[in-house]
Formats: sequence, structure tokens, C-alpha cells
Amino acid sequence: METKKDTKLHRSPKRENLTRLALLIIILIAGNFVASFVFTRFDLTSEKRFTISPTTKELVKDLEDVVYFKVYLEGEFPSGFKRLRNSTKEMLDELRAYSDGNIEYEFINPSASPDEKTRNEVYRQLYEKGLQPTDLEEKGKDGVSTKVVFPGAIVVYRGTEQPVHLLKNKIGASPEEMLNNSVQALEYEIANAIRKVTQIVPAKIGILKGHGESEYLKIADLLKVITVNYSIDTVAIEGKLGILDKYKLLIIPKPLTPFPEKDKFVLDQFIMKGGRVLWFIDNMDVDMDSLQSNVEAIAMGRMLNLDDMLFRYGVRVNADLMLDLKAAPVPIVTGYIGNQPKQSLLPWYFFPLLSNGSDHPIVKNLNSVKGEFVSSIDTVGSPDIKKTILLASSQYTRILLSPVRVNLNIMKEEPKPEQYNKKFKAAAVLLEGKFESVFKNRLPPELTENSEFKFRESGELSRMIVVSDGDIIENKIRR
Repeated sequence: METKKDTKLHRSPKRENLTRLALLIIILIAGNFVASFVFTRFDLTSEKRFTISPTTKELVKDLEDVVYFKVYLEGEFPSGFKRLRNSTKEMLDELRAYSDGNIEYEFINPSASPDEKTRNEVYRQLYEKGLQPTDLEEKGKDGVSTKVVFPGAIVVYRGTEQPVHLLKNKIGASPEEMLNNSVQALEYEIANAIRKVTQIVPAKIGILKGHGESEYLKIADLLKVITVNYSIDTVAIEGKLGILDKYKLLIIPKPLTPFPEKDKFVLDQFIMKGGRVLWFIDNMDVDMDSLQSNVEAIAMGRMLNLDDMLFRYGVRVNADLMLDLKAAPVPIVTGYIGNQPKQSLLPWYFFPLLSNGSDHPIVKNLNSVKGEFVSSIDTVGSPDIKKTILLASSQYTRILLSPVRVNLNIMKEEPKPEQYNKKFKAAAVLLEGKFESVFKNRLPPELTENSEFKFRESGELSRMIVVSDGDIIENKIRR
């Protein structure tokens, strides 16, 4: 005879299933109730294609009006371009979800008209707006035909237009690789276009002078690119408190003379207030001009009086030079034909070809960057500062400590692999966080406690990039 206890222990499967179903419904209802107060999106793709960065989320959340995308990726395309088209749509949908509906788009086929004259007129208008055409070869029954494609978009905001190129070219990359790179770079390209088109008053950027920095002509290419979206000034600190406060970013282009302590203090407090800095530091005193009359020169450490600051912020730029078997070639005399010198292009190991050291959007899919007499960088200091390596040497790197004998004849010698046994030494590092002042515990109390002096020993959230090659931003000039 079955007791009541036995009945509880042996419930019917049907009753158990109903109980589980009821619990599941309760959980779903509770989950939906909580979700009505919290907005979030989950990226379930294995490669995290739609994981939007916090910076981009904030950008689209702050939009005050509709940003409209006219995307010219509609039509009959090969599978690679279809993937780029679909990924662009998915990215725009993702951004629209975070923008509270302030992202809208349409996909347009610029070759839709059967009339050739009309199509050419559309092509001309797109070209004048800044979009670059790409010739796409198609194989058909009658052979190979060429189709004009505009893999880009026009972004419109309150009457202002901005072109954005969605196809990323990379030297030596296959078409499939370029399309993969383009898909990966979608967030950066789209976010950058939104930032440009919505920026009403351009932010001010200061170009530091007064410490032997690169002259205007030598960084003309850099300034030309910056002035498209920003307002720039040259600024000398000269110990003046607050002189940097009006700038969003300060660029320090290859200083050659030591920084006075007063200038360091003003610069430090600019960073403590959230100011951002791009450091382009040549820590070794040597250049190709010193090798023009002689095949050999001695590279010595350059005393800039910045080591303590950079160390406190999170990096150490070493007094050394990196040699890399992956290097840019330079012409060198390798013999004579009669009385005429014979020149050959040989890799100059002191000019490393630097590659991206991470998948950060700043350097993602970036081509190799030529360095000239580059020092290595070590990350040091507080774990609270996020440190991201942006550029690095190859796995076949050699480090020579100061003083370094730089000799052109090294190109004529067969390199010894055992000497090039260092791997991926950093040449550019991104630092992010709340930095601590290098002058903390160094100033007398009468200054730090003076409310009018307004000394800050720790900073607001800021960012800086330190590059151990000042030549990297210089263009060549002829006098």
C-alpha cells in the first residue's frame, strides 16, 4: 500500500514537467521585467564582430539629431563584397540600437540606371564628394568585364556631409585579406565619420615648441592632416601656468634640448587636468646626415630631462637602438663600374619596419611603418594605468645600448641570427588611466596647500601615446 510520503517521492513525469515549465515562465517574466529597466546587447559571435567599444557607445548615445548614412554597397557583388555589405548593415543596426534611433541609413546602387550617361553623372558626383571608385573584374560567358564600385558611404548630419571609405587597402594584401581587414575596421571608420560630421567647434591642438622640436616644414604633412578636423597652434610653455589649458591635445614633436623643471610642471598639471599628449621622442642623438661624410658615427643618449615623468606615467624610453632584420632598404655603394659607383638597395637594420603590436583600433590593419634609429620602450609603474603596445619590432630584433657605433658597412655583412634574438620590442605605447603627478611629494607644503596654486597630485582620466622615434612624423624636405 502506497503512503502519502511515497506519493511525494514518486510524482508523475507530467506533473514534474508542468512544474519546470511554470518555473521557466516565472524566470522569463522576471528577466523581461529587469530588462525593461536595463539596456544591454550581447555579442555571441566567436570573433566578437559586434562588440562595440565604450567610446563608440558614448559617441552615438550623445547624438542630438539623426546621422544619415547613404551606403553605396548595393547591387550584384562577389561574395567578399556581399560580406562587407552585410557587415556594414549589421554594424549600423548595432549602432542604431545604442543611439536611440539617431542612426539611419539606406543602401544605394550607384550603377542602377540602365543609361550610361546617367550612371557616369552619378559616378562623377560621388567622386566629387570624396568617394574613391574601385574597378571590380567579373568573369562572364563573354570574357572578363570591369564594373565600377564605390565601396563607401556619405554621412549626412544637419546639412553637413562627410565621405567614409569602407574598403581598406593594404600593400601586399590579397583581395580576401583586404576585405577581411575592411570588415574589422568598420567600427573605427564609421565612428570616425560620425565624430567628424557632428563636431561643431573643432578642438584645439597645441604643437609644442621651445625645446628644439621639429620645425614646421618637417612636420607639414602631419599638420595638413590634422587641420582637416582640428584647430592647431604652436605653443611655448616658458614656465607659464595654465598656458596649455585651452588645448585638448598637445603634440611634442622630437624635442632635442632638456626640459626645464618649470615647463615639466606646467605639462604635468595639463595632464592631471585630463589633457592628452602625443610624445615623439628621439632618445639617441644620431641621424643619417652624420653618416654622409663618414661611414660611421657614434650614437649617444640624448638628455631631455623627461625620464622621471615618463616613468611615473608608465613607460621607460631606453637609451638604446633597435636593429631589425625586417628593415627598410637604403642605397649604398657596393662597387664600381669603371669610375662610376654602383649603388644597391640593402636593408638598413637601424630603420626597422614596425608592425602593429595589438588589435587596437588605432593600428588595426595598419601597414608597416618605417622607423629611423628607434629606441625600445619598457612598460613600467602602476598597474592601474592601461598600457597597450601599438607599434613593435619583428621577432628578429637586436638591442644595442648607448653608446652605439653606427656603421654603414653593416649592410655588406651577413647578419648573425644569434645576435637578433630579441622579439617584438615596443616602439609606441598607448597609456590610459588616471595618472599620478611626477611632482607628488616633491613640492613644499606652502605650494601644495595653497588653494590659489591649485596643485593636483593625481589626475582626471586621460590618455597619451609615447613613440620612441621623433623622425616617424617628419617628412623629407629639400632646401
